[in-house]
Amino acid sequence: MGADTHKLTASERTWLEVRTYMREHRSWLDTVAVESYPNIGRVAETPLLTRQEWIPPVPLRLEEIDLELVSTRLDEAGARLDGSSCLPTRDSGEPYTTYAEAVAEIAAPTVFENRPTYRLLGADLTTSPPILRFGLGTYFDSINVGEAAAHEFALAQRGHAVAASVREAISDPCDPAQRPINLAISTLTIRREPETGAKSFLLHWRDPRKVGHAGGMYQVVPVGIFQPSGYANWNIGNDFSLWHNMVRELAEELRGDTEDHGSENAPIDYAAWPFASRLDQARREGTLAVYCLGLGVDPLTYATDLLTAVVIDAPVFDSLFGAAVTNNAEGRLLELQPFSAERVQEILDHHPVQAAGNAVLRLATAAVFD
Repeated sequence: MGADTHKLTASERTWLEVRTYMREHRSWLDTVAVESYPNIGRVAETPLLTRQEWIPPVPLRLEEIDLELVSTRLDEAGARLDGSSCLPTRDSGEPYTTYAEAVAEIAAPTVFENRPTYRLLGADLTTSPPILRFGLGTYFDSINVGEAAAHEFALAQRGHAVAASVREAISDPCDPAQRPINLAISTLTIRREPETGAKSFLLHWRDPRKVGHAGGMYQVVPVGIFQPSGYANWNIGNDFSLWHNMVRELAEELRGDTEDHGSENAPIDYAAWPFASRLDQARREGTLAVYCLGLGVDPLTYATDLLTAVVIDAPVFDSLFGAAVTNNAEGRLLELQPFSAERVQEILDHHPVQAAGNAVLRLATAAVFD
């Protein structure tokens, strides 16, 4: 995807080279970028940044978390980056005005839309009840700040001077007042044998041709931005549920189901959707449980992830995902891996795993799921 490289300006080619460098050196850049924040906590000795109130002392059941929504659309803070080193120049001599604009015209992945999102305004997962507060935003809000900041960091690592720095303006990436935060829900999917308790899990390789973030890296699955299912206003309230967001991602990434749920014509009826209804039944029966392990921020791109795990008894898993897709809209699923501290460590040692995936795997191996 993206523009014909033969028609790019020298500035655009340089920009694209830096994007490629970011993808190829992502793990290393994360470990260097985290050193910029010595006074901010980290999740389970990974590069993922966090706050004390973002990590519950024990895994939370997802249903324990209260959600609040401020139903007003917030401004696109930091969208324009006039004079920034992370923006290339067109053949006309005019610079791009936002980072998302440059991605769309030069290196767009398969799907790259400025869809509505729920924007994180505050979080405390240690209080009673735990709470997450949201406003409304758009997908490009975080691209224009986080990906721009990552580009600047990569430029600096390659010895270039950085002008009009986005990164310098953000002293604490975990502070929602300093930047727009779109929340991704990163879910570790675990299959459990009810007779023996033996567990296995799925891992996902993110194809850089298909995704706008963390291409070429491994990640838990499914992962999806917390957002309404479509542009229609009725979706804002109807889809404001962490669980329903996860259900849609489980359907899309593990089964290859369509992302088009018809919600531009009418709200999704989750109770009438057989797949969602079967998952809800399993939760009621105790053969499926969903946990929240914490919240963290990538030190390079500022991508922010709610770290979750879904534990599914084998009969339910096999009936719903026994014919799981190998390739999906965002990359490739690996076969089930034994869920043990030894196997997880082996994967982390030999594969470039996204910071959020690294964190959720470490937290989950140390957790006791009731």
